[in-house]
Amino acid sequence: MELADKVALVTGGASGLGRATALALAEAGCEVVVADLDEAGAREVAERVGGHFWAGDVSGFEANRELVELVVARCGGLDIAYLNAGVASGFSLGEDFDLERYRRAMGVNLDGVVFGTHHALPALKARGGGAIVATASLAGLTAVPFDPVYAANKAGVVGLARAMGPALAGDGITFNAICPGFAESRIVDPIREILDAQGVQLIPAETVARTVLRIIAGGATGEAWFVQPGREPAPFKFRNVPGPGTGEAARPDAI
Repeated sequence: MELADKVALVTGGASGLGRATALALAEAGCEVVVADLDEAGAREVAERVGGHFWAGDVSGFEANRELVELVVARCGGLDIAYLNAGVASGFSLGEDFDLERYRRAMGVNLDGVVFGTHHALPALKARGGGAIVATASLAGLTAVPFDPVYAANKAGVVGLARAMGPALAGDGITFNAICPGFAESRIVDPIREILDAQGVQLIPAETVARTVLRIIAGGATGEAWFVQPGREPAPFKFRNVPGPGTGEAARPDAI
């Protein structure tokens, strides 16, 4: 996809990965709509890129409808949706389980992607195709014992991308997930000192933003791209995953 003159929506765009990606999309020639619960932050980024802002909670079904309708009304259509809004959870399923925080984390991190996709699809199809990228996490690809709820909703985003990629191919719409490790964003703020003490290198938000644009422009679909310090971002290879099978014994070399 050529990015110049495209209309791009970025959720969670007031800070961190969303902000960096909004700036990168604007630099590439996109008209950008910045969405965030932080109205002041969304407004500031929108003004910087000469775009538009929307303040609201993407965990709501109707809120996502309102958001996409605003994008189409202001910009004439939609070509790119970067569904990035996210929150941390930071509790287990044991005695510290918090139902309200659980609903919040699942609502923003997974429902926000599902609802955002549902409402974006008609607008993308009206343009003859487009691209959706959803922020998952390395937590969606590997075990995260200290935050199982976050791992669960991010794994859900990965599974959604892998399913929706081929499902939307006939409509000319790509759907991919990006899976950064610990990156510069508000999500890491509560554990920033711990990460520093352990020598964990945070990924610059700009590195993730460049990867998002690379995914959009590349045209592949149904992929989950990892981003880690010291490694070139690339699609994660889900090697030798068993298929549904035919009831026949599998060859030893196929497992």
